[in-house]
Amino acid sequence: MSTPEEIERQIEATRAELADTADALAAKLDVPARAKEKADEVRAVAMERADEARAVAMEKAEEARAAAMHTAEEVRTTARERPGTVAGVAVAALVVLGLVVWWRRR
Repeated sequence: MSTPEEIERQIEATRAELADTADALAAKLDVPARAKEKADEVRAVAMERADEARAVAMEKAEEARAAAMHTAEEVRTTARERPGTVAGVAVAALVVLGLVVWWRRR
């Protein structure tokens, strides 16, 4: 048989368990608080992804800038080494432009 002290300890344990269960149910039923928690979580994930995207964009922009600088340097070098080729390309571009203008006015 159980002693009165044991019964009292069981009652206290049951009360504590019941209080925990009631708190858990109250938290589940607090829809505004749950919605705010979810919104905060989604906002944090979105901010993290935006930061990652920003970092990738900055990296790609730097790579593109470096490639453009390299290409510009190659063009300058070619223009210094072969001025006749550059002049020929410029004349060809002007001829093509003239033909396009003439064609559209016909």
